[in-house]
Amino acid sequence: MNSKLRIGWGEADITPDKAKVELAGQYYQRLATGIHSRIKTVVLALEKNNQQAIMISLDVVSIPATLQEEVRTAVHREFPEVAPDRIFLNTIHTHNAPYTRPGGLFRDWLPLAPDALDPADYVAFLQRQILAAVSQAWTSRQPGGIAPAFGIARIGHCRRAVYADGTAEMYGDTTRPDFVGMEAGEDSGVEILFTFDANGQPTGAMVNTACPSQVMESTYEISSDFMGAARERLKSHFGQNFHTLCQVSAAGCQSPRDLTRNYRTEPDFWHADGVPVHAERLANAVTTAFAQTDGRIDFDPAFRHECHHVTLPRRRASYQNYVQAKDNLARLIAIMPEKEAFEDFCRETHANEKIPGRPGPYDSKLHHFVLIQNNKAVIRRFETQDAEPTFAFDMQALRIGEIALVNNPFELYLMFGQIIKARSRAKQTFVVQLSGGSGGYLPSPEAERLGGYGGLIINGNVGSDGGFQFADLAVNAINELF
Repeated sequence: MNSKLRIGWGEADITPDKAKVELAGQYYQRLATGIHSRIKTVVLALEKNNQQAIMISLDVVSIPATLQEEVRTAVHREFPEVAPDRIFLNTIHTHNAPYTRPGGLFRDWLPLAPDALDPADYVAFLQRQILAAVSQAWTSRQPGGIAPAFGIARIGHCRRAVYADGTAEMYGDTTRPDFVGMEAGEDSGVEILFTFDANGQPTGAMVNTACPSQVMESTYEISSDFMGAARERLKSHFGQNFHTLCQVSAAGCQSPRDLTRNYRTEPDFWHADGVPVHAERLANAVTTAFAQTDGRIDFDPAFRHECHHVTLPRRRASYQNYVQAKDNLARLIAIMPEKEAFEDFCRETHANEKIPGRPGPYDSKLHHFVLIQNNKAVIRRFETQDAEPTFAFDMQALRIGEIALVNNPFELYLMFGQIIKARSRAKQTFVVQLSGGSGGYLPSPEAERLGGYGGLIINGNVGSDGGFQFADLAVNAINELF
């Protein structure tokens, strides 16, 4: 038993050797044309007494629960002393990385190019690289200390525009005369936990911000986006052996774009020129906050880690929803069959990409094809919800000194993160979304009422009622640690 906190860091490149690979994150196929920036996995291993935690951050869009289980199995096989449920993954939610599941996108209609990397081959490579990084972190554990810090970075903004008719659209046009405001607020706070070696030298940081790493999301290059660029800036500042584990806080309604200013005062943050801007903001928040650690390094912090198996109610479709969806689907398909609609959707998207100076998104979430998918999802939910009434996942709750961490597999709307942070007894609370699985969007009641992409049944497994339940469970789990 080790009575001192032992800290280990690991890092590995997860960029595929073959650049021609399908990029995940959109409804249409994007074959990578090159590499904007390398994508990586960063691992932080912590151990004290009989408590362990292995946190694995990935520069990918999402994590299937099966991937986490396979990683846990592989790590436990390599290091039997590590309990599998002490291991959890999170993503930075870049839309410019390969798929992390063996399938692809609408494979019947979009066959994989003969010379493209098979998603299954990438997943196998990814697992090997994750294991290498975990091995590096676990075997390099040394006594050290921690110090929390708090920074400010203007990065994330609400991306759902609300209109006078009581509807909302993700990335909706805010210049319309009937635009009445954004649906939610934003969180510019950056939660930071620095780690140090026994001599008080910084070795890394856990950095948590309420915005996905998605400046490049509609481009065709592999990219770790602004979080990866910030990570490299921090290496330049603190030294090449400094590691940064990036996390996305509750940000299901957030993006790196200020829609109310309509790209008039800064880059549009849809293209590569926006990456260094947000990278600098995030890195500066971390380096400025480092001064807060002076004289505050805790070499004997409280450290507790609990894993809770959480079951939430699946968002249900009413019978009226079901009947209306069946009528809508029949009408839509009579106008244009699904495959034809998909081809038109792709044509329109690619035509929009070619309009000079136009920012994204290039695909319309109001297109005929998308409406077909929305209604099919309601029908499928109604027909399966009695047999599959719940959604389950492992929720991790950690206390590290005076900070707390709790994770979830959703694109969790901002309000639920605010509830957890406000009611937590910890001095700082790290809410980590898209961690430990992939549960889709978990919308606010307002998003459910206003509709639009991100607030619909197709977009997630759990609704706002389950969101409030999750917030209560998360707060209780955190507060039990203090």
